[in-house]
Order: sequence, then C-alpha cells, then structure tokens
Amino acid sequence: MTMNEDLDDLLRVPSDRTYPLIHRHTSVYNPLRTFDLLKGDQKHYQQQYGDMYFLRLAKLKPAVEEIASDAWEGFQIAGEVARRVDRVLDVRQGELCWVAGTVYMEMPLKPNILDDISKDHWISAPPPRQKYLSPTGQDQLMLEDESGRLRLTGTTLQTEMLVTGCIIAVMGTENANGDFEVVDMKVPDLARQPERWERDDIDVSLGKAGKGVEKGGKGKGKGGAGGGVSKRSESQPGSKVAIVSGLSISGTSASNLTTDLLMEYLLGEALTPTTQDSVAQISRLIIAGNSLAESSPIPSREELVGKKASKKYGYDSSTYNPAPTAHLDLLLTTLLPSLPITLLPGESDPANVSLPQQPIHPAMFPHSRAYAAIPGSTEPGWFESVTNPWEGDVDGWRIMGNGGQPVDDVFKYVEGEDRLEMMERLLRWRCGAPTAPDTLWCYPFQEKDQFVIEECPHVFFVGNQPKFDTTVIEGPAGQSVRLIAVPKFRETGEIVLLDMDSLETEIVKFDVFAGT
Repeated sequence: MTMNEDLDDLLRVPSDRTYPLIHRHTSVYNPLRTFDLLKGDQKHYQQQYGDMYFLRLAKLKPAVEEIASDAWEGFQIAGEVARRVDRVLDVRQGELCWVAGTVYMEMPLKPNILDDISKDHWISAPPPRQKYLSPTGQDQLMLEDESGRLRLTGTTLQTEMLVTGCIIAVMGTENANGDFEVVDMKVPDLARQPERWERDDIDVSLGKAGKGVEKGGKGKGKGGAGGGVSKRSESQPGSKVAIVSGLSISGTSASNLTTDLLMEYLLGEALTPTTQDSVAQISRLIIAGNSLAESSPIPSREELVGKKASKKYGYDSSTYNPAPTAHLDLLLTTLLPSLPITLLPGESDPANVSLPQQPIHPAMFPHSRAYAAIPGSTEPGWFESVTNPWEGDVDGWRIMGNGGQPVDDVFKYVEGEDRLEMMERLLRWRCGAPTAPDTLWCYPFQEKDQFVIEECPHVFFVGNQPKFDTTVIEGPAGQSVRLIAVPKFRETGEIVLLDMDSLETEIVKFDVFAGT
C-alpha cells in the first residue's frame, strides 16, 4: 500500500471494508531489584559516608590490580622493573612502582557544606556552577586508600577522564616534591557481561521460569505458572522498546500538546495503517526521569516566617499545584491498557532526592496504580514504578539506565562535552555514580556499594541529555554495549526506539507548528 493510498483511507467516508486486527508485540520483562532500599525505620542516615569509598575500593581493587598486573608485568625503565605496592604510603621516592586506589579531585570550586550553611546569611545565593574546573589551575588530582593520599602528576593524566570516586591503578615514580609522576594508568574496564537469556536459563534450571511475560493489549501482565518453562518463545521478532525522558508535564494545555501527539502515536491513533503496523512492534515504554516539570523553589526561612497560614485544612493552592501529577496519571492511564510502562523518577519528580531514588509512590497515580503489581507480589506488574538507577532484563537483554544525574555530575568535573564518553567511562570504571557521595547525594551504604556494576549491561541509557546520541563500545572479553543518550522530550520532541533484535536505534520526532 502506497503513502497516497494510506492518506486516501483517512480522507474517505466510512465503508464496510474489514481491516485486519493489529496486535501489539509481547514483552518479556524481568526486572532486577538492585537499587531497592530498606523500608521504614530499617533505613538509616546516621552512618558515615566514608565507608562507601572503602567498600568500593575493596570490591574493585582486585579487578583493576589483575588488569594492571597483566599489563605491567616485567615492565622496565632504564633497567628498573616496576613493582607492585599494597598501599599508597608504601611508595618510595625514585622507585618505579604501581599502586591502586580511589581518585579524589581537590577542586576549590566544588560545593562545600560550609558554604551551604553560610548561604543563610547571603542576600542572594550565587547561581549553580556549570563546571567545577578551576580557571587558574588550582585543581589537584590525588589517589587515596585506607592509609592516606598521594598527589598525582604527569602529562599522561591530561588525556584521561577522571572524577572523584573512580578506582584506578597508576604506574610511575615519586619525585623530589613528593608527587607521583604517572607513566601509565589502568581502570577496571567492563565487567563480565551475561549472555542473552542467561538469567532466564538459570530460572528454568531452578524451576522459576514462566513469570514476567506480558501480553500486549491485555491490560495487565500475565505471569506463568512456573514449572521451568522458558520465556524465549514469548519473545517476538521485530519487537521494539520506546525510551523517552524529560516529559516535564506542567499541567497547562499549551505544554501538553506535544505530549498528546506522543500518546496518539504510541496508541496507533491518527496514523496510517502502515505506521500502525510499525507502532504495534513497540512492546514497552520506558520513561527515564523528569516526567513532571520543575516544582516551585523551596521558600527561604524568612519567607516561611513572614507568610501567614491561609488555610487550616487541606492544601494551599498557591504553593501546590496538583495539575501536573493529574495530567501524568491521565497519560499513563490512557497508555496502560495497550502498552506496559516502566517509570523511573528523575531530579524534578516527587521522589527522594538522594540516589538511588526510590519508586514514585503509587498514591501519586490514583488511576494508573490499578495496573501495578499486587503489593508483596514477586511478579512484575503492567505498570512498574521503579528506582533510579534501574536495571532489568527485557527480551533477554540486560538493560541499565538512569535519569541523568550521574552523567550530569561527571560533566562538571571534566573539560569535554561528549556525554557518550562519560557514559562509557561509567561502565569502564564499573561504577554507576562515582561522584556519589562527594558531589552527588546518595544513601550511605554500609555493607555494599550498590553503584558498583557487577555485570555489564547490553544496553545502557541515560535520560535528560541535551541531545540524542548513540554508539557501541566493546570490552576486552568481547563485551558489546549499546550506549544511548536520551534527549529531553520537552525540548526536542524526540523519543528513542530500540530494536530488540539488533539493538539498533531510531528517533521519532514530534513537533507542533508555530501558532498552533
């Protein structure tokens, strides 16, 4: 059928012609609960954040030392063989050696808790910085472990992207000033990557398979009865996953016009039959943060004292606007009967600020929550409000993503603007949020740093980026990862479609003519 024939079908009067039914493709969805925190009074914030760095170093130090040992074994300079030292304070002046530790960036322009306290006495707080880099060259790079710190220098570091919190191994020698002149550097590199359907095969062997299979167009996910039945047969060739971020729904009709176009596209409305067949291949929608527009700024202490309580009961409409949440709930409720949705919170969404952000409370979605899993159930629901960061298996592929905060924070440490390179570095550092807790708020983990990447994903997406970009990176053991920088929908009108057979991507753009 040609494009002209498709257009004619939309313009002619209704007829008795019978059209074939279009069924949405099936999604095989198996989420991981990697970033779930304890509930209620079991979650504490009295712990020291310093333990996170030691937990991260203890986990990643063996991996980076193994890579460094293989690369530098027998390495010589002027007849001197490089030797390994256990601690940074064991480095001796003039001796060629290598050591592993945690990077710390001493940057005068980084946020300081003392400066935050002093803001209460300022007439006007300064605007947030775009970069922490010092224009006068006062930044210092250090390597630390449980024994102490060692200042790093050398031309090799000028070409490397480093931030506070990443684990590296450096080889060189200490100079007369007590600085460590770096000759070479190694990172943990990509972690082991599971095979496609590996987790499903393990479930089959343990008799746990048959759950998490979702049928398109049935309203709610249908879990199997278990019994060791593989879910591979439920995956349909040609399926796609739609990823969108930065909807920034504000509640006004003007700002929601493009969102309405997106909704009609995903539902297959107002489209030609050819396009409807293509849309039917979309088996899942992932919303990667910032679904709601920025809320009103928190008033200062003086404003709170000077403001009189206008209402004794209910909420003050001047400080709270329920329209954005209601519009988001309406959007989700309209899509959910046809399309399963995974919703990640973002920086502007009503969730905890510190990473990992926990799922947005179901009370925010009085209508959409009917499609969520029953509380206490281990099976995924048709509507999944998940954590940020998040990871899970979709059609056998391991997918990991976040709402953009870790990459946005890394951006402030480095000179470059390439977001894909920053995403690649997160994977090669094996840490999803290396700058936490230094400049990125997070939960004070005590037993395990959950930001450490133990298994390399097949797809890594980051939401709320300035523009769409994608590439494929490869690891030393044959790993292959599709990186996707998902743009802000509010600014670009773009969503990303990920082909679940080839992991190739395409962009669909929505726009409204001026004056509409």
